Amino acid sequence: MRASWEVLKQDKELLFFPLLSAIGCVLVLASFAAPILALTDWQAAGESMAAGTAEALSVSDGKVSADQIMQMLGLFLFYCCNYFVIIFFNAGLIACAEIRMEGGDPTVGDGLRAAWSRLPAILGWAVLAATVGLVLRMIEERSNLVGKIVAGLLGMAWSITSFLVVPILVIENEGPLSALQRSASMLKRTWGEQIIGNFSFGLIFIVLALPLALLLFTGIAAQSVALVVVSVIGFIVIALAQSALQGIFQAALYLYMRDGEAPEGFEASALQESIGHR
Repeated sequence: MRASWEVLKQDKELLFFPLLSAIGCVLVLASFAAPILALTDWQAAGESMAAGTAEALSVSDGKVSADQIMQMLGLFLFYCCNYFVIIFFNAGLIACAEIRMEGGDPTVGDGLRAAWSRLPAILGWAVLAATVGLVLRMIEERSNLVGKIVAGLLGMAWSITSFLVVPILVIENEGPLSALQRSASMLKRTWGEQIIGNFSFGLIFIVLALPLALLLFTGIAAQSVALVVVSVIGFIVIALAQSALQGIFQAALYLYMRDGEAPEGFEASALQESIGHR
Protein backbone atom coordinates (compact mmCIF):
# COMPACT_ATOMS: atom_id res chain seq x y z
CA MET A 1 0.00 0.00 0.00
CA ARG A 2 2.88 2.38 0.77
CA ALA A 3 4.42 1.67 -2.64
CA SER A 4 1.10 2.29 -4.37
CA TRP A 5 0.75 5.52 -2.39
CA GLU A 6 4.14 6.71 -3.63
CA VAL A 7 2.99 6.18 -7.21
CA LEU A 8 -0.23 8.06 -6.50
CA LYS A 9 1.71 10.99 -4.98
CA GLN A 10 3.67 11.32 -8.21
CA ASP A 11 0.49 11.27 -10.31
CA LYS A 12 -2.34 12.73 -8.24
CA GLU A 13 -4.40 13.04 -11.41
CA LEU A 14 -5.00 9.29 -11.16
CA LEU A 15 -7.73 10.18 -8.66
CA PHE A 16 -9.74 11.54 -11.58
CA PHE A 17 -10.39 8.01 -12.86
CA PRO A 18 -12.33 6.73 -9.82
CA LEU A 19 -14.06 10.12 -9.64
CA LEU A 20 -15.19 9.88 -13.27
CA SER A 21 -16.19 6.27 -12.66
CA ALA A 22 -18.36 7.26 -9.69
CA ILE A 23 -20.01 10.06 -11.68
CA GLY A 24 -20.63 7.67 -14.56
CA CYS A 25 -22.22 5.07 -12.27
CA VAL A 26 -24.53 7.72 -10.79
CA LEU A 27 -25.60 8.76 -14.29
CA VAL A 28 -26.23 5.12 -15.25
CA LEU A 29 -28.35 4.63 -12.13
CA ALA A 30 -30.30 7.80 -12.85
CA SER A 31 -30.89 6.81 -16.48
CA PHE A 32 -32.45 3.51 -15.37
CA ALA A 33 -34.27 4.83 -12.31
CA ALA A 34 -35.87 7.89 -13.89
CA PRO A 35 -38.08 6.01 -16.42
CA ILE A 36 -39.15 3.52 -13.74
CA LEU A 37 -40.12 6.29 -11.32
CA ALA A 38 -41.94 8.18 -14.04
CA LEU A 39 -43.90 5.26 -15.50
CA THR A 40 -44.78 3.28 -12.38
CA ASP A 41 -48.35 3.55 -11.11
CA TRP A 42 -47.46 3.65 -7.41
CA GLN A 43 -51.04 3.57 -6.19
CA ALA A 44 -51.81 0.42 -8.18
CA ALA A 45 -48.52 -1.11 -7.10
CA GLY A 46 -49.34 -0.43 -3.45
CA GLU A 47 -52.79 -1.98 -3.76
CA SER A 48 -51.28 -5.02 -5.47
CA MET A 49 -48.71 -5.43 -2.70
CA ALA A 50 -51.39 -5.08 -0.05
CA ALA A 51 -53.45 -7.76 -1.76
CA GLY A 52 -50.49 -10.08 -1.79
CA THR A 53 -50.43 -10.42 -5.56
CA ALA A 54 -47.08 -8.76 -6.28
CA GLU A 55 -44.85 -11.30 -8.00
CA ALA A 56 -42.14 -9.04 -9.43
CA LEU A 57 -39.23 -10.94 -7.96
CA SER A 58 -40.69 -14.40 -7.47
CA VAL A 59 -41.32 -17.43 -9.63
CA SER A 60 -44.55 -19.38 -9.00
CA ASP A 61 -45.47 -22.86 -10.25
CA GLY A 62 -42.15 -23.03 -12.08
CA LYS A 63 -43.30 -20.42 -14.60
CA VAL A 64 -41.65 -17.12 -15.39
CA SER A 65 -43.94 -14.27 -16.40
CA ALA A 66 -43.27 -11.76 -19.17
CA ASP A 67 -42.88 -9.03 -16.54
CA GLN A 68 -40.23 -11.06 -14.75
CA ILE A 69 -38.35 -11.61 -18.00
CA MET A 70 -38.41 -7.87 -18.70
CA GLN A 71 -37.22 -7.14 -15.17
CA MET A 72 -34.31 -9.57 -15.52
CA LEU A 73 -33.44 -8.10 -18.91
CA GLY A 74 -33.50 -4.58 -17.44
CA LEU A 75 -31.32 -5.69 -14.54
CA PHE A 76 -28.87 -7.31 -16.96
CA LEU A 77 -28.64 -4.12 -19.04
CA PHE A 78 -28.07 -2.10 -15.88
CA TYR A 79 -25.29 -4.50 -14.84
CA CYS A 80 -23.69 -4.22 -18.29
CA CYS A 81 -23.70 -0.41 -18.28
CA ASN A 82 -22.44 -0.19 -14.72
CA TYR A 83 -19.65 -2.72 -15.28
CA PHE A 84 -18.65 -0.97 -18.50
CA VAL A 85 -18.22 2.39 -16.77
CA ILE A 86 -16.20 0.87 -13.92
CA ILE A 87 -13.98 -1.23 -16.19
CA PHE A 88 -13.39 1.58 -18.69
CA PHE A 89 -12.04 4.04 -16.13
CA ASN A 90 -10.18 1.31 -14.25
CA ALA A 91 -8.46 0.42 -17.54
CA GLY A 92 -7.42 4.06 -17.94
CA LEU A 93 -6.07 4.15 -14.39
CA ILE A 94 -4.09 0.95 -14.87
CA ALA A 95 -2.68 2.19 -18.18
CA CYS A 96 -1.39 5.36 -16.48
CA ALA A 97 0.04 3.37 -13.55
CA GLU A 98 1.86 1.09 -16.00
CA ILE A 99 3.35 4.10 -17.82
CA ARG A 100 4.58 5.56 -14.51
CA MET A 101 6.12 2.28 -13.32
CA GLU A 102 7.84 1.88 -16.68
CA GLY A 103 9.51 5.27 -16.18
CA GLY A 104 7.09 7.53 -18.06
CA ASP A 105 5.02 10.53 -17.00
CA PRO A 106 1.37 9.76 -17.80
CA THR A 107 -1.57 12.13 -18.10
CA VAL A 108 -5.31 11.55 -17.76
CA GLY A 109 -5.52 11.80 -21.55
CA ASP A 110 -3.05 8.93 -21.92
CA GLY A 111 -5.24 6.72 -19.79
CA LEU A 112 -8.45 7.66 -21.56
CA ARG A 113 -6.88 7.05 -24.97
CA ALA A 114 -5.59 3.65 -23.85
CA ALA A 115 -9.02 2.65 -22.57
CA TRP A 116 -10.76 3.98 -25.70
CA SER A 117 -8.43 1.97 -27.94
CA ARG A 118 -9.59 -1.18 -26.13
CA LEU A 119 -13.29 -0.27 -26.23
CA PRO A 120 -14.57 -3.52 -27.88
CA ALA A 121 -12.62 -5.70 -25.45
CA ILE A 122 -13.80 -3.66 -22.47
CA LEU A 123 -17.40 -3.91 -23.66
CA GLY A 124 -17.04 -7.67 -24.13
CA TRP A 125 -15.60 -8.09 -20.65
CA ALA A 126 -18.37 -5.92 -19.18
CA VAL A 127 -21.02 -8.18 -20.75
CA LEU A 128 -19.26 -11.32 -19.49
CA ALA A 129 -18.79 -9.90 -15.98
CA ALA A 130 -22.40 -8.70 -15.90
CA THR A 131 -23.62 -12.16 -16.91
CA VAL A 132 -21.65 -13.83 -14.13
CA GLY A 133 -22.75 -11.19 -11.62
CA LEU A 134 -26.42 -11.62 -12.53
CA VAL A 135 -26.23 -15.42 -12.36
CA LEU A 136 -24.58 -15.29 -8.93
CA ARG A 137 -27.23 -12.86 -7.71
CA MET A 138 -30.06 -15.11 -8.96
CA ILE A 139 -28.48 -18.13 -7.24
CA GLU A 140 -28.16 -16.18 -4.00
CA GLU A 141 -31.69 -14.77 -4.05
CA ARG A 142 -33.41 -18.05 -4.94
CA SER A 143 -31.47 -20.35 -2.59
CA ASN A 144 -31.47 -21.29 1.05
CA LEU A 145 -28.59 -20.60 3.41
CA VAL A 146 -26.37 -23.27 1.83
CA GLY A 147 -27.06 -21.86 -1.63
CA LYS A 148 -26.14 -18.36 -0.46
CA ILE A 149 -22.85 -19.67 0.94
CA VAL A 150 -22.10 -21.48 -2.33
CA ALA A 151 -22.89 -18.31 -4.30
CA GLY A 152 -20.56 -16.35 -2.03
CA LEU A 153 -17.74 -18.86 -2.55
CA LEU A 154 -18.29 -18.81 -6.32
CA GLY A 155 -18.19 -15.02 -6.27
CA MET A 156 -14.92 -15.07 -4.33
CA ALA A 157 -13.39 -17.56 -6.76
CA TRP A 158 -14.51 -15.40 -9.70
CA SER A 159 -12.99 -12.27 -8.15
CA ILE A 160 -9.64 -13.99 -7.63
CA THR A 161 -9.59 -15.64 -11.06
CA SER A 162 -10.42 -12.39 -12.87
CA PHE A 163 -8.20 -10.13 -10.76
CA LEU A 164 -5.65 -9.50 -13.54
CA VAL A 165 -8.08 -9.37 -16.47
CA VAL A 166 -8.21 -5.58 -16.87
CA PRO A 167 -4.39 -5.12 -16.87
CA ILE A 168 -4.13 -7.89 -19.46
CA LEU A 169 -6.91 -6.33 -21.56
CA VAL A 170 -5.36 -2.88 -21.66
CA ILE A 171 -1.64 -3.71 -21.68
CA GLU A 172 -1.47 -6.90 -23.73
CA ASN A 173 -4.43 -6.18 -26.06
CA GLU A 174 -6.00 -9.55 -25.27
CA GLY A 175 -9.68 -10.36 -25.75
CA PRO A 176 -11.99 -10.93 -22.74
CA LEU A 177 -11.93 -14.74 -22.76
CA SER A 178 -8.20 -15.05 -23.43
CA ALA A 179 -7.53 -12.39 -20.77
CA LEU A 180 -9.57 -14.37 -18.23
CA GLN A 181 -7.74 -17.57 -19.11
CA ARG A 182 -4.36 -15.83 -18.86
CA SER A 183 -5.29 -14.20 -15.55
CA ALA A 184 -6.21 -17.57 -14.06
CA SER A 185 -3.08 -19.30 -15.40
CA MET A 186 -0.75 -16.53 -14.15
CA LEU A 187 -2.17 -16.69 -10.64
CA LYS A 188 -2.11 -20.49 -10.56
CA ARG A 189 1.41 -20.70 -11.97
CA THR A 190 2.84 -18.18 -9.53
CA TRP A 191 1.09 -19.01 -6.29
CA GLY A 192 -0.60 -22.35 -6.82
CA GLU A 193 -4.20 -23.24 -6.23
CA GLN A 194 -4.40 -22.18 -2.57
CA ILE A 195 -4.59 -18.43 -3.13
CA ILE A 196 -5.07 -16.28 -0.06
CA GLY A 197 -7.16 -13.26 -0.93
CA ASN A 198 -5.50 -10.81 1.45
CA PHE A 199 -4.51 -8.37 -1.30
CA SER A 200 -7.50 -6.10 -0.74
CA PHE A 201 -6.92 -2.77 0.96
CA GLY A 202 -10.53 -2.74 2.13
CA LEU A 203 -9.84 -3.57 5.78
CA ILE A 204 -7.24 -0.80 6.06
CA PHE A 205 -9.64 1.76 4.67
CA ILE A 206 -12.43 0.60 6.96
CA VAL A 207 -10.15 1.37 9.90
CA LEU A 208 -9.32 4.77 8.39
CA ALA A 209 -13.03 5.49 7.93
CA LEU A 210 -13.99 4.77 11.55
CA PRO A 211 -13.15 8.30 12.80
CA LEU A 212 -15.20 9.73 9.94
CA ALA A 213 -18.14 7.50 10.88
CA LEU A 214 -17.89 8.75 14.47
CA LEU A 215 -17.76 12.33 13.18
CA LEU A 216 -20.83 11.70 11.00
CA PHE A 217 -22.88 10.26 13.88
CA THR A 218 -21.79 13.18 16.07
CA GLY A 219 -22.85 15.65 13.40
CA ILE A 220 -26.25 13.97 12.97
CA ALA A 221 -26.83 13.86 16.74
CA ALA A 222 -25.79 17.50 17.15
CA GLN A 223 -27.63 18.51 13.96
CA SER A 224 -24.41 20.07 12.71
CA VAL A 225 -24.41 20.50 8.95
CA ALA A 226 -20.70 21.35 8.97
CA LEU A 227 -19.69 18.07 10.66
CA VAL A 228 -21.90 16.03 8.31
CA VAL A 229 -20.46 17.76 5.23
CA VAL A 230 -16.87 17.28 6.43
CA SER A 231 -17.43 13.59 7.16
CA VAL A 232 -19.12 12.98 3.79
CA ILE A 233 -16.26 14.69 1.96
CA GLY A 234 -13.84 12.56 3.95
CA PHE A 235 -15.66 9.38 2.92
CA ILE A 236 -15.50 10.45 -0.73
CA VAL A 237 -11.76 11.14 -0.52
CA ILE A 238 -11.09 7.79 1.14
CA ALA A 239 -13.18 5.95 -1.46
CA LEU A 240 -11.34 7.64 -4.33
CA ALA A 241 -7.94 6.92 -2.77
CA GLN A 242 -8.82 3.27 -2.15
CA SER A 243 -9.96 2.76 -5.74
CA ALA A 244 -6.86 4.47 -7.15
CA LEU A 245 -4.46 2.52 -4.92
CA GLN A 246 -6.07 -0.80 -5.79
CA GLY A 247 -5.77 -0.02 -9.51
CA ILE A 248 -2.09 0.83 -9.06
CA PHE A 249 -1.57 -2.39 -7.13
CA GLN A 250 -3.27 -4.40 -9.89
CA ALA A 251 -0.89 -2.94 -12.46
CA ALA A 252 2.15 -3.56 -10.24
CA LEU A 253 1.16 -7.15 -9.53
CA TYR A 254 0.56 -7.84 -13.20
CA LEU A 255 3.95 -6.39 -14.23
CA TYR A 256 5.66 -8.43 -11.52
CA MET A 257 4.01 -11.66 -12.65
CA ARG A 258 4.69 -10.92 -16.31
CA ASP A 259 8.32 -9.87 -16.02
CA GLY A 260 9.42 -11.80 -12.94
CA GLU A 261 10.72 -8.65 -11.25
CA ALA A 262 9.08 -5.90 -9.25
CA PRO A 263 8.30 -2.63 -11.07
CA GLU A 264 9.92 0.61 -9.94
CA GLY A 265 8.92 1.56 -6.40
CA PHE A 266 7.76 -1.93 -5.36
CA GLU A 267 9.56 -4.73 -3.55
CA ALA A 268 9.33 -8.26 -4.96
CA SER A 269 8.87 -9.74 -1.48
CA ALA A 270 5.90 -7.47 -0.75
CA LEU A 271 4.19 -8.37 -4.04
CA GLN A 272 4.89 -12.06 -3.59
CA GLU A 273 3.46 -12.11 -0.08
CA SER A 274 0.42 -10.01 -1.01
CA ILE A 275 -1.52 -13.04 -2.19
CA GLY A 276 0.24 -16.02 -0.62
CA HIS A 277 2.26 -19.08 -1.53
CA ARG A 278 1.47 -22.62 -2.59
